[in-house]
Amino acid sequence: MNERPGFSIAGIPLMAACVAALLAGIGLLLHVGLSALPTWTGPAAIPAFVLAVWVLRGFFQVAPNEGQVLQLFGSYAGTVRTEGLRWTNPFCTRRRVSLRTRNFESNKLKVNDSDGNPIEIAAVIVWQVVDTAEATFCVDNYENFVQVQSESALRQMAQSYPYDGHDDDKPSLRSHGDDINNHLRDEIQARLDKAGVRISEARISHLAYAQEIAQAMLQRQQAGAIIAARQRIVDSAVGMVAMALEKLRTQGVVDLDEERKAAMVSNLLVVLCGERGTQPVLNTGTLHN
Repeated sequence: MNERPGFSIAGIPLMAACVAALLAGIGLLLHVGLSALPTWTGPAAIPAFVLAVWVLRGFFQVAPNEGQVLQLFGSYAGTVRTEGLRWTNPFCTRRRVSLRTRNFESNKLKVNDSDGNPIEIAAVIVWQVVDTAEATFCVDNYENFVQVQSESALRQMAQSYPYDGHDDDKPSLRSHGDDINNHLRDEIQARLDKAGVRISEARISHLAYAQEIAQAMLQRQQAGAIIAARQRIVDSAVGMVAMALEKLRTQGVVDLDEERKAAMVSNLLVVLCGERGTQPVLNTGTLHN
């Protein structure tokens, strides 16, 4: 079922005509017998009065970014989106559906990531109704449907990625925010297409390890950071040592044999990679003693 335009006309001119008809009917009823009007004029005004009152039931207002879904004897009769005072068949029932952009934050869900680690995750969903017919007739309560299906998609997405990526090429929940958010948006949209809802944005608002493993995972992250820092320091130190030896050789400062080169490399690495300041030992003898 897809949305289609419903029948409606501008309400202000018709409202003026109805008010004029009501006033005329009331005037006729009041002046019958007090003037030269025929006696049948009074009873004849009653059907016109009833008809005008019945026509008044067809008036309704449409606010900006709002749709009025019309039903005629249970059948879908279209949707009116034109703003202002409108009139339609008085037999039609009307249901207001907001077309404004809305958002909500999901509950904090406890799920297992792809590595089996329990995590807590929540997301902010920005959504909007784009098809009033599907939102009204294809699901029972589209607002509740959006919330339930969004949390279901969030669970499914969280189970597809690890919390922390051990491989730079593999996306993870913590390091690849844009990819994760796009995946989440697509997952939710696939579930809400039948409800006439469009997802504008979906972003993770809360992400953390579950309390029972949070301390252990924090230590693991710290260890990983220390290892990465050490590796960076060692790589830089080796490059500096190689540069120092090359400059000593090319500039002819000193001619070192392989044993002395090894000792110099060892000393430089200790100086560059050590956590604390080194205590130099001054050699007051010869070059080799």
